[in-house]
Amino acid sequence: MWGSTAWAGVRRHVGRGGPDRGDVPGWVLVTLMTAGLVTALWVIAGDALGRVFLDAINSVTGT
Repeated sequence: MWGSTAWAGVRRHVGRGGPDRGDVPGWVLVTLMTAGLVTALWVIAGDALGRVFLDAINSVTGT
């Protein structure tokens, strides 16, 4: 009884549509821009970041 009532409320809320449905092109743009920034940082500073990471690991492990 309770489950069917709750599910009916969810279906009513989702079926309405409207401005709360999301902005898919915006999310695609954010995802692509994030991937581009990560790639650019990796190309520009990949070696330095790798050295920093290895130095940090070596300082923790003592090797």
